[in-house]
Amino acid sequence: MRSALKAGAIGTFIVIIPVLGLVLTGWLSVYFYRKKTGFYPATPTGARLGAAAGVVLFALNAIFIVLIILLHAQKESIDSLSQFAERFGINTSSAQFQTTVNDLFSASGLAKSFLLALILTSIGGALCAWMMRQRPRS
Repeated sequence: MRSALKAGAIGTFIVIIPVLGLVLTGWLSVYFYRKKTGFYPATPTGARLGAAAGVVLFALNAIFIVLIILLHAQKESIDSLSQFAERFGINTSSAQFQTTVNDLFSASGLAKSFLLALILTSIGGALCAWMMRQRPRS
């Protein structure tokens, strides 16, 4: 569980990389598990470790979003997110971008992000466990 907590906490910063950040968070949970225990986890165990890291990551991000809503800083957060996206060449004036950003602060948006976090971190954990088992041991 500690490996999932560490990976989820680090994942809050890695998630700046859109999809890859979630996969890397799951990967990190298995890597930390391997470092701590010395065991190579099975692929299903890796997926569970990744999913646990995804739950931690989601919980930390959900707390952050709830604080933004409670502090009435939603408009400022959307503006800074738009500025950040513009740096990467994303068209922030499109209706799709506006809908996606506003959806982040709704209950359905949180549910979607939870499912996405679980799926992608599980994939990352399973991939890491599978790749660790594929390496020849000497």
